[in-house]
Amino acid sequence: MKAVRLHAYHDKVVVEEVPEPTVTGPFDVVVRVGGAGVCRTDLHIIEGQWDDRSGVSLPYTLGHENAGWVHEVGAGVSNVVVGDAVILHPTPTCGLCRACRAGQDMHCEDSTFPGLSTDGGMAELLLTSARACVKLDAATRPQDVAALADAGITAYHAVRKALPLLYPGTTCVVVGAGGLGHIGIQCLAALTATTVVVVDRNPDALALAAQLGATHTVVADGTHLAAVRELTGDAGADVVLDFVAEQGAENEAFAMTRAGGSYYVIGYGGTLTVPTLDIISTERNIVGNIVGTYNELAELMVLAQTGRVTLHTSAYPLDAAADALADLDAGRVRGRAILVP
Repeated sequence: MKAVRLHAYHDKVVVEEVPEPTVTGPFDVVVRVGGAGVCRTDLHIIEGQWDDRSGVSLPYTLGHENAGWVHEVGAGVSNVVVGDAVILHPTPTCGLCRACRAGQDMHCEDSTFPGLSTDGGMAELLLTSARACVKLDAATRPQDVAALADAGITAYHAVRKALPLLYPGTTCVVVGAGGLGHIGIQCLAALTATTVVVVDRNPDALALAAQLGATHTVVADGTHLAAVRELTGDAGADVVLDFVAEQGAENEAFAMTRAGGSYYVIGYGGTLTVPTLDIISTERNIVGNIVGTYNELAELMVLAQTGRVTLHTSAYPLDAAADALADLDAGRVRGRAILVP
């Protein structure tokens, strides 16, 4: 089968033939991939930022946002059958550790992360587990929802955690209206009555944000900190959701929070530098966010399949994976790029 492989860090990916995965365990599921999201994390992987964390040996297959159709199942699988359309939670989990039993799947002590720690779904077939499969309506095309498997539940997870702070009358600033941010805006609109202020340097991204539920949009042109201050009565935001968190955006985003406010870090790549006195004297919170839980993916799919959260995507054939990654890196992708085998 064809797969998108990384042979060396700081090098381009290649599409090549590799052996097909097969079922070996009772709860294994092989999925025929219908769509694989292209994520900024893939760029960070290529840059070597995950080298000391993922534990993989090169070459390996990228792709951690996947949906498709069940192709083969192990003897113990009872929740899906061959032919079912599914979206995959990105971390196949054990179901037995304390984190799993507490419903914190993403912190499973014995999980894998296809596309980071094992071969991923930028391929024609992907090996996963029954525990990762969320069934889709038969009318839902996997390529239309694939990126919700990671970008979607990462954004949803952050919004859901912040819900107690986002009561009517509050303000939430969203930094970055790209692949994750445009989903986060829709989740805020679906789940809260907060005032949503979106900050991005790209006018097209801001135009999309306005369509998706942003109350105000602000161009990140050097005057955006003052603009956010003005929109919040010089107080700052109750919550800032930072979907960028690199190249200085992380320090600007923290500065947008009000006294007692909370800064949710979702993007990554930068370094937050904050004097500890500024944290304790204003009682501001810094909250880390990783991918969401299986249950949160199931909840998000309800929003998606009822039209309340919609992915804006650009489809690329699998052979054009390098082009999709280059377009993402250059800021030419609005919403999410999807590879379709």
